[in-house]
Amino acid sequence: MTTMAQAKPESAISITLPDGSVKRYDGPVTGEQIAADIGPGLLKAALAMRVNGTLMDLARTIENDAEVAIVTARDDDALELLRHDAAHVMAEAVKELYPDTQVTIGPAIENGFYYDFARSEPFTPEDLEVIEARMREIVKRDEPIIREVWKREDAIEFFQNQGEHYKAQIIEAIPEGEDISLYRQGDFIDLCRGPHLPSTGKLGDAFKLMSVAGAYWRGDSKNEMLQRIYGTAWRDRKELKAYLTRLEEAEKRDHRRLGKEMNLFHFQEEAAGMPFWHFKGWTIYRTLQDYIRRKQEAAGYREVHTPQLVDRALWEKSGHWQKFGEHIYSAETADERTVAVKPMNCPCHVQIFNQRIHSYRDLPLRMAEFGSCHRYEPSGALHGLMRVRSFVQDDAHIFCTEDQITSETEAFCNLLMEVYRDLGFNEVRVKFSDRPAVRAGSDAVWDRAEKALMDAVNAIGLDVELNPGEGAFYGPKLEFVLTDAIGRDWQCGTHQVDFVLPERLDAVYVGEDGNRHRPVMLHRAVLGSFERFIGILIEHYAGRLPLWLAPVQAVVATITNDADAYAREVYAALRQAGLRAELDLRNEKINYKVREHSHAKVPCLLVVGGREAEQRTVSIRRLGAQRQETLALDEAVNTLEKEAAPPA
Repeated sequence: MTTMAQAKPESAISITLPDGSVKRYDGPVTGEQIAADIGPGLLKAALAMRVNGTLMDLARTIENDAEVAIVTARDDDALELLRHDAAHVMAEAVKELYPDTQVTIGPAIENGFYYDFARSEPFTPEDLEVIEARMREIVKRDEPIIREVWKREDAIEFFQNQGEHYKAQIIEAIPEGEDISLYRQGDFIDLCRGPHLPSTGKLGDAFKLMSVAGAYWRGDSKNEMLQRIYGTAWRDRKELKAYLTRLEEAEKRDHRRLGKEMNLFHFQEEAAGMPFWHFKGWTIYRTLQDYIRRKQEAAGYREVHTPQLVDRALWEKSGHWQKFGEHIYSAETADERTVAVKPMNCPCHVQIFNQRIHSYRDLPLRMAEFGSCHRYEPSGALHGLMRVRSFVQDDAHIFCTEDQITSETEAFCNLLMEVYRDLGFNEVRVKFSDRPAVRAGSDAVWDRAEKALMDAVNAIGLDVELNPGEGAFYGPKLEFVLTDAIGRDWQCGTHQVDFVLPERLDAVYVGEDGNRHRPVMLHRAVLGSFERFIGILIEHYAGRLPLWLAPVQAVVATITNDADAYAREVYAALRQAGLRAELDLRNEKINYKVREHSHAKVPCLLVVGGREAEQRTVSIRRLGAQRQETLALDEAVNTLEKEAAPPA
């Protein structure tokens, strides 16, 4: 029988730590107390805590048994905390410096943070320097950050009296029953769900304000234009320096600048978001497309081509009009029909599938198209080749049975990884994206589709990370994220399992039992869009594309005019071998020619003069190499021909 001395007091609680150990307290306890009990070093390093998986302020009180982990700068959660607090410290600095400014919304984002401000005068680069200096002062003050819960009407009245009308609007939109939490640091009070650091001093000095841009209130172009100040924040100065170095390198690699230098493409207002491909850029495009076509044909895909204009009725039936209508270009015809410029290829592929009765023996049927698509993207979202309104997808749809999902998923993953390796990307992560909030199809259909894709993932031993709520509107998907030469991630390839579209568009096949069945539709792409992927390639290689992809693979340049005849012979031999070569006979110094062609990222420069003509050799200067090599003409041509061959 348990004695009174052994019984646990009713108010006592147990705190289970990550290592499995348990600490018991006679009553409610804060994260600060728990950290202090573990050790003074942890208390000093503590930034926040996770209580039963939820991130919370250290000062919050835990009133029931819970699993608790103390968060320090070494944890993944730390960066988001630091960036969130950096936004609040920036807002405090702005209010101190420019009291008439209204603060609106300021979240943490990837690599940093921002805050949107309503101010009559524009912020200047000089203002950012002043704001950043004041932020550092606020950090040195080490102001405690204190959470307060207010009554809704009191909070609205407070912000209205402060002239902060945007904050009052935000509070009015918060659902009834939710806490109205405000955070106080010094004289600055801000509306926020939290959590936050214990004090401004915990932010440290590894932050920097980067730029200012326009942003509409609540992202709606019908609302007022605000000023958004962007910044970046990191755990320490070393991480900040590494990030700024990556930015400098990214600027050097910017595909828009390199595209101009290399004469690849351009954009202009008369066709906003739609690239004009120049000869050299189109050469890259065609070379990449030919490579993908060979890979797909070898993998059993049948290439098709579908119309650019399709009646609105098809897009309504598929559900795309309801989901993406605002992004679809459309027009009225003389006979009063509405036609849409194709935004994606999948409904058209179902139309080809439906033109005859298919047997289960015909499946899987792999249908590919380099489909030219158009989508209206807001002008503020356009970004060179990375975000365009006119693009071509390396799109394909596999019509198969449920039993074939695993084998087709494995075959596609193998194809995708081969392509990425050939193109110079060896680090690829895979995300499993499940049902989004707005979707087509019943929960039962989604349960079936998600299970089928996850079973395929497990069967082939694919390592995936969950990406909740990011599936396509008709089915779950795998997203393939590659890492470029400077560590940036790019989501490119996708593989989606779709039970919805075959149902909506009445696709059927005759099964072994003689009855009609719905095929499963696997939507897949390796590159995504040629435009975006070429932009990624340019930045990954800093314009120095592999020889097989380079628009100009070699230039024959003369040292003196006496070698012109021999240079023409060298040029002819390169062209005969299938190399994309050019001839430079200009009356310029060779150093000038070398600089110019290096600037244009030509991989190989074959220099010829009187001695080379006499000995029938060429001096090869490779882009980025310090030395040149001299080879006999035949050997040079054979060597370059082998190096320029596309991947098998």
